[in-house]
Amino acid sequence: MYVGFIGLGVMGQPMALNLARTGTPLIVWNRTTTRTEALGEAGAEIAARPAEVFDRAGVVILMLAGETAIDAVLGRRTPEFAERVAGRTVVHMGTTSPEFSAALEGDIHAAGGKYAEAPVSGSRVPAEQGQLVAMLAGDEDAVETVRPLVAPMCRETFDCGPVPGALLMKLSVNLFLITQVTGLTEAFHFADRHGLDRRRFLDVLEAGPMASPVSRMKAPKLLNRDFAVQASAEDVLMNNRLIAEAARKADLSSPLLDVCHALFDETVAEGHGGEDMVAVLRALEARTDGTRPHGVPDNGRDGTPVPPVPQPGLT
Repeated sequence: MYVGFIGLGVMGQPMALNLARTGTPLIVWNRTTTRTEALGEAGAEIAARPAEVFDRAGVVILMLAGETAIDAVLGRRTPEFAERVAGRTVVHMGTTSPEFSAALEGDIHAAGGKYAEAPVSGSRVPAEQGQLVAMLAGDEDAVETVRPLVAPMCRETFDCGPVPGALLMKLSVNLFLITQVTGLTEAFHFADRHGLDRRRFLDVLEAGPMASPVSRMKAPKLLNRDFAVQASAEDVLMNNRLIAEAARKADLSSPLLDVCHALFDETVAEGHGGEDMVAVLRALEARTDGTRPHGVPDNGRDGTPVPPVPQPGLT
């Protein structure tokens, strides 16, 4: 029986390639067909439409950007939904709200299918190297079906209990990642605008206890103003919104996240959503230079906290 893989974006394509290279019988689909060419060369079969993937695969992995795309591919709330998921295991590897995932699990179970969450931590380079970290949640039999399939993509996996435990874990990890990279970028901007040797600043950082795989990956990009995407600013903003929404629903304070939320909103508003998350440097520079986008309050330079831009569904 084939394994299906739907969603061959920045992360999905290298993940699927690592799976195909193990000899797993793979059938893939992507809305932008050019993204399937490398998979075809690696031995995967290319489906003409999502329904073909479900017709031929017993397990279907979804690495899609957002809830609307997932519902569309599954044919959710249409007669085709039950036909697609019945007797199959659906694996959600993207990032959505925990509530969406829990409701989707209920619908898939009601239609006679199985469901597992398997979101991953990492960006494009770890995806290419098969060095992602997976978080698994769902019924035991579904998780055990998924575990060997994520192994070629990941260096380690962690069980996170029932759905939506894996997505909540992913959001927790991403909260740290967002604040960490934003802090690194602000420190770089601080050193730069004080006239320090930027390379020397990064050398000092590398020699000290703050050095990490994340800083080693992002520091050269800051130094060279290399905004080629590994994890896009737009995707970070989406994650920020999901984390903020989950925090509000649990009555949790998230002051660091809220500042990052505003900065990434500004980065995307300036037209840099398709660039790497270190493009948040552009928002910091705009604040310093007084050139923030129209409609964004020009505060923060005097130490005044900058409130996050309100988002739909957030209070």
